[in-house]
Amino acid sequence: MHRRTLLQGAALGGFALARPALAQPAKASTLRFVPQANLTALDPIWTSAIVTQIHGYHVYDTLYGVNAEQRPLPQMAEGHTVSDDKLTWRIRLREGLRFHDGEPVLARDAAASLERWSKRDPFGQLLAKVVERWGTADDRTVEIRLTRPFPMLLDAIAKPDANVAFIMPERLARTDANTQISEVIGSGPYRFVKEEFSTGSRSVYAKFDRYVPREGTPDWTSGGKAAHYNRVEWHVLPDPATAVAALSNGEVDWVDQPLSDLVPTLQRNRNVKVDILATSGNLSLMRLNHLHPPFNNPKVRRAVALAVSQADYMRVTMGDDQSVWRECHSLFPCGTPWATENLSELNSPPRSLDRAKAALAESGYRGEKVVIINPTDFPLIGPHGQLTADVLSKIGMNVDLMESDWGTVVQRRASREPVEKGGWSIFHTYGSAMAYLNPAVSSLVKGTGETGWFGWYKSPEMEELIQTWLDAPDQATQRRIADEVNKKAQDDVATIPLGQFFVRTAYRNNLTGFVKGSMPYPWSVRPA
Repeated sequence: MHRRTLLQGAALGGFALARPALAQPAKASTLRFVPQANLTALDPIWTSAIVTQIHGYHVYDTLYGVNAEQRPLPQMAEGHTVSDDKLTWRIRLREGLRFHDGEPVLARDAAASLERWSKRDPFGQLLAKVVERWGTADDRTVEIRLTRPFPMLLDAIAKPDANVAFIMPERLARTDANTQISEVIGSGPYRFVKEEFSTGSRSVYAKFDRYVPREGTPDWTSGGKAAHYNRVEWHVLPDPATAVAALSNGEVDWVDQPLSDLVPTLQRNRNVKVDILATSGNLSLMRLNHLHPPFNNPKVRRAVALAVSQADYMRVTMGDDQSVWRECHSLFPCGTPWATENLSELNSPPRSLDRAKAALAESGYRGEKVVIINPTDFPLIGPHGQLTADVLSKIGMNVDLMESDWGTVVQRRASREPVEKGGWSIFHTYGSAMAYLNPAVSSLVKGTGETGWFGWYKSPEMEELIQTWLDAPDQATQRRIADEVNKKAQDDVATIPLGQFFVRTAYRNNLTGFVKGSMPYPWSVRPA
């Protein structure tokens, strides 16, 4: 309570916390945005970090987007055809598409971009298994040839969350999928201003005057993506009270994720509106490194899972207001079609430190160091790492909490080295419910090992189950298989879910046009 009182007092103004000098209130031609975290990785294919995906939606566009019903709709595409045998898909590009360097968007750019995306994204990897060729029929027609039908192809390339199938020039898309691209060039509504980028401080995006939006009302990632500002400036303000004070005083226009403790302060400000744009919610997660001791041992992973109290994790970041969080043990988010809780024996009887201690004692754990990489500048993640360090110490683990900024965590979690060589054991994160909606899209249940998501959970049996889900003849069969996937992922402790929550965003009330979706989008936002 003392921490909350201090923060609320600081946010009201006249506080002693250091505040960076921001420009005086800008003209309506500039939208000033405070992102959830510092932007360090600029390649939205290389990383699934949400802040990089948000950056991606400023700069890039997609062949297809989705509406609120998650139905894929043409975006850069004019439309598509499918051969009678369902093995050849042809996607026709809209006329007049150009990249930010002035070059036309050609089918070969799109084909190369999809191929690179398919090597990183879980849904893309499933699709890639049946792709014979990512090719072209002509300069405006992408031609994808399959070895077997894949009815969900459009669902894959239209998915709205990490990793998004953004289109970039072929010369960049030919970059190895495990290496970051060297240049940020897209064809989206805003272009990245490289000269003004300063990691830890500011990112700038300028309106791309040659962008031609689709007609129609924006709906999630589909429809017209009109840019109403000449510039969008991201101001990195890692201190939550500083961010809230800047919004309250009109020094910035939009704070993506104000600290939950400070939301009441904003709600009392008649010049600020607090809203929930991501209505499907988010899952908080603990990810363990399956490659190295101690978590290459499933018994040790289960001991950690038994120590987790989701309510504790939710309260430490979201507070006591249960209208914005709930416990959810399913790895397919609660409230979505494939969610099923309490399939695993880990969830019954209730988890406890005593159960965890007993399980750890029987697991064969030999005191190996557990390195938790954790951000100090991300209020929705940092407290989870600190809580995990405390909990695991209490059950008898040798814990080393390595704290840094989020950008460093994003870079370090890509390392497959053991902890003695700069690797890691645990990191925490969260993602949109849409990113984990079903067995096809979710990185949390994929068992592809070193080609999979950070943590590198490996299970050939799981991969067979997911393929069976894709090939299922009816929804009842899919339902049964999805439950099997969920149960196996929980039993194997592929990922430890920490709860489901709903992010409140805050912006000046002289703005309008916000589009609901899985993350904040820059299009359509404009002066009221």
